[in-house]
Formats: sequence, C-alpha cells, structure tokens
Amino acid sequence: MAKVVILSGAGISAESGISTFRESGGLWEQYDVTVICNYDSMQKNESLTIEFYDKRRADLEDKEPNYAHDVVADLKEKYPDDIAVITQNVDNLFEKAGLKHEDVIHLHGFMTEVRCQNPECNKTFDIGYKSLYDDHNGFCLTCGTRLRPNIVFFGEAAPMYEELNEHIQDCELFIVIGTRGNVVGVNTIAQYAQRSILNNYEPSPAIEDALFSKVLYKKATDAIEEIADEVETLLGSK
Repeated sequence: MAKVVILSGAGISAESGISTFRESGGLWEQYDVTVICNYDSMQKNESLTIEFYDKRRADLEDKEPNYAHDVVADLKEKYPDDIAVITQNVDNLFEKAGLKHEDVIHLHGFMTEVRCQNPECNKTFDIGYKSLYDDHNGFCLTCGTRLRPNIVFFGEAAPMYEELNEHIQDCELFIVIGTRGNVVGVNTIAQYAQRSILNNYEPSPAIEDALFSKVLYKKATDAIEEIADEVETLLGSK
C-alpha cells in the first residue's frame, strides 16, 4: 500500500473554474439535487438527470488542470508505488495533468464515462464530452441495456471506498486538499497516519484541524509546493 495518501475534493478543481457543489450561481443551483442525484433518479427523472450530467460533462471540455493538479501528477509519476491519488471529484483534471486513469482513484465516479445499468453487464464506456444519448442512442453496445452516468448517486454504494480504506491502513503521510470533510471522515483518517496535512481555503466546521500535523489555510495552488516538500522529505529519504 502507498506510504502517502493524497485525498482531494472540490477545492482543488475550483481554481480551474469547475463549480463546487455549494457554490452560488453554479450549475448545481439550477437543479434540485434530490431529483437528479438520487439513487432512483434514473428511474423517476431520467431525462432531467441525463440533461444535468450532460451539461456537467460538456463543461469539462475547456477546463484545464491548475498548478496543484500538475504538482500532484508529477509526484505520482516520480513515486508511483508510494503515492495514492484519491479524489472525491468526478472531473478528469488529474488525467489532463498527465496521469493515467487507472492511477487515480475516483471515489464518486468519473464524469466522462457512462455505465450499463444491467448489473450483470455493468460495462463502462468513455464518451468524452458528448451527450449520453449521442453514444449509440444511450444503449449499451454489449447487452443493449440503457446507459447511465458513471457517477455514484446519493444512496448508492461507493465501491472505491474499499481502496481508500486499504491505503490508509499503512499510510505514513495523509494529505487533504480542498474538501470540507462532510463526506469522507478525514478526522478519523488523520489519526491513522503518522503525519497529516490539511489544506483548505478556509476552516470547515466538519474538520478538527487540531488532529492534523500541519494546517494550510490557503488556495491549493499556493500550498502545493509546501505539500510537495513534505512528500519529498518522506519519500526522497527512503
């Protein structure tokens, strides 16, 4: 398992112009999340749900990784076996920064992919920035079942959390970048690691910063070099 776990959230991608879940005026505010992000949304509100995710997917096309993505990608490429890059984000900015898709653990799914709704098939397809209906009219090429966004909806199981749990068991340095801690229990994880770093733009009521070895309240692009130095200090001496 990796010695360093880097967990990122919406804050790292906000600097690239991607709306966060709670940002006012963003795409999220135009839709009722209980209608288009729930476990039964594809059954009850299919067209509206697909419309929302089609817009979010298209919005990614012109977005570019920022300096924080680039530095994390460089660290992962330098120490591929010692660093786990884990993100709550469904965007592809780490991939645009140069990482292979399999080198990023996306806890909540991946926006440019769609998935067959047949549990016996469950095949995924990368459709880039297209509409779900533009790809074979929204049907699975393998079994003919309707496709859905490859996103973990509220109330659904999130299988990639198993990988997160495996990595934190032997984690020596746990790094949090740009998450408010409302979904992943970063307070608990910080206590597993020998050392931990918290980087958010501002404090969050869900995170106890006293549990972290170092706290950096600043933009991710401003904090990333100090974070990288900590990683190099640990892994460069191994």
